Amino acid sequence: MLTANEIRDSFKSFFESKGHQIVPSAPMVIKDDPTLMFTNAGMNQFKDIILGNQPIKYARVADSQKCLRVSGKHNDLEEVGHDTYHHTMFEMLGNWSFGDYFKEEAICWAWEYLVDVLKLNPENLYATVFEGSPEEGLSRDDEAASFWEKFLPKDHIINGNKKDNFWEMGDTGPCGPCSEIHIDLRTAEEKAKVPGNQMVNKDHPQVIEIWNLVFMQYNRKADGSLEGLPAKVIDTGMGFERLCMALQGKTSNYDTDVFQPMIKAIAAMAGVNYGDDKQKDIAMRVIADHIRTIAFSITDGQLPSNAKAGYVIRRILRRAVRYGYTFLGQKQAFMYKLLPTLIENMGGAYPELNAQKELISKVMKEEEDSFLRTLETGIRLLDKTMSEAKAQGKSEISGKDTFTLYDTFGFPLDLTELILRENGMTADIKGFEAEMQQQKQRARNAAAVETGDWITLNEGTTEFVGYDYTEYETSILRYRQVKQKNQTLYQIVLDKTPFYAEMGGQVGDSGVLENANEKIVVVDTKRENNLPVHIVNELPENPAATFVAKINKEIDDVMQRIQNNGERIEQE
Repeated sequence: MLTANEIRDSFKSFFESKGHQIVPSAPMVIKDDPTLMFTNAGMNQFKDIILGNQPIKYARVADSQKCLRVSGKHNDLEEVGHDTYHHTMFEMLGNWSFGDYFKEEAICWAWEYLVDVLKLNPENLYATVFEGSPEEGLSRDDEAASFWEKFLPKDHIINGNKKDNFWEMGDTGPCGPCSEIHIDLRTAEEKAKVPGNQMVNKDHPQVIEIWNLVFMQYNRKADGSLEGLPAKVIDTGMGFERLCMALQGKTSNYDTDVFQPMIKAIAAMAGVNYGDDKQKDIAMRVIADHIRTIAFSITDGQLPSNAKAGYVIRRILRRAVRYGYTFLGQKQAFMYKLLPTLIENMGGAYPELNAQKELISKVMKEEEDSFLRTLETGIRLLDKTMSEAKAQGKSEISGKDTFTLYDTFGFPLDLTELILRENGMTADIKGFEAEMQQQKQRARNAAAVETGDWITLNEGTTEFVGYDYTEYETSILRYRQVKQKNQTLYQIVLDKTPFYAEMGGQVGDSGVLENANEKIVVVDTKRENNLPVHIVNELPENPAATFVAKINKEIDDVMQRIQNNGERIEQE
């Protein structure tokens, strides 16, 4: 029986023998594409080549690409660990042709690899072809069907609709029909009851798609019409974990050696046996899946955070921590201890894991420790809330209670929903959203700034003298009162100032304004209308009559002395 690593290597070796350049996997985290946070298909790194924005370096390419599907159109998170074949992170084996070979070679090589090299039973294989779309003037893909007829009986070649068998990059751009390869892994008894061709694309866990061959031959224009591509493209993607399941005679991806070393390590850590308890088994599968996602994401430069891609990774990590906490008794950080098992299993194919192991371990442990403090309190409060709701004959907890868990105790909404589902309950999401809007409004009100009118004492503009002086005699041109978050501040504009105003990433200066009688602290200097504005905590009740007058009087005295005895002052 081939191991997972041997299967991966055999794919690359096969297509290398067919003249393909073997390229490394692109990062799973995407930093330079505003349309995607994560690589969700093998073709992502070749998108600019397919669109004609980059020159073709190699006409034939093959690789094993690490992918992540947990948001947007492709979101399998809720199924992960509960079924046998959905994952967050997965590997996609793929081969591409950019204007070189097309349908015949792609189909013949797919068959050769699956049947001649890997020795899969051809009787268990089915192929789908695009059935056509009369409204778009597209006929059935008889060309692909004719090539499949060289290998498969006609009842193993199935028509597929536009949703399943016509691939499009987006609303515009390259597109074309595709041909999926499905495998029937059911028992002989099950096959005798219902033929495999009736189970294709029916979401049966043992009748699954393993490889999709996309034939990009059209360009979708902005008006919706199609035109032929000058350079046709082959883009294929095969689910590595599903292929391993088929080759290793398993009925679940998690029973293959892709996941079993990790599941065994988790079981040993928790002191349990995989297969003895349904909930514990789900927890071990979730953790085995999620740790791959977290480790590879950190390796590729995405740390857990509260925004965008970082939040997705934090959410996945916290989901795994919660399963370990609730079902496996892991009250301390534990996932970072599993990293050596992951590196031993996948480090050969992806050496970046070993290169970044210290960073991955540190980040995972810090995130686990932080969330465990929140988790214990949140679960206790949620248990209490559920008990109170059940006592009242309710199966739903209120939006207010859900929001309190989220806002006051930092308990994620998706985790609340998950725990509620496990207990046959739901949350009032509309009520939660209403509470969220009220909180946002409170925050906006708290952040609202109330500004008074400027009171002008002298006309003029500010001259900055800070390049030559740190102290300077000056007078106030104007001031106003500002109220924010129940705090009263004053903004003051001077005619000359050594204080540098915040700009270009530099922090505004602080200091003091003083005369013979008072000292007022300048807490910051901002820039407004390109003028330095000094912010002070307090002023006398009538700054125009007291503070300002005193400063101006001192300046007037100095000016008089200069007029009366200019030479002596200059010498001093």
